Amino acid sequence: MKADKVIAMLGIAAKAGGIVSGEFSTEKAVKEGSAYLVIVAGDASENTRKRFADMASFRGIPMYRYGDRELLGHSIGKEFRASLAVTNEGLARSIEDRLQEMSTTE
Repeated sequence: MKADKVIAMLGIAAKAGGIVSGEFSTEKAVKEGSAYLVIVAGDASENTRKRFADMASFRGIPMYRYGDRELLGHSIGKEFRASLAVTNEGLARSIEDRLQEMSTTE
């Protein structure tokens, strides 16, 4: 299943130190220009989703809604996470490819 690939790749990116998570760290990475991909949990608040969508859009960073807070957190070895940013460009592109495949097959 393609969703499992996204989870696996997020785990790899986290182990490689290519992920920041939590609203403060994600926002900081986006504003500093170190984020190549932003993922927001599907069950994050509307305010959180809108804030990151606006921030990412303004800076030309792709943003996706994926999974829920528990799934995002566990995929990177943490507790609940409403948002994360992939700061490794190569891994960000690979994860984005998987997310795009999923959105076209659903």
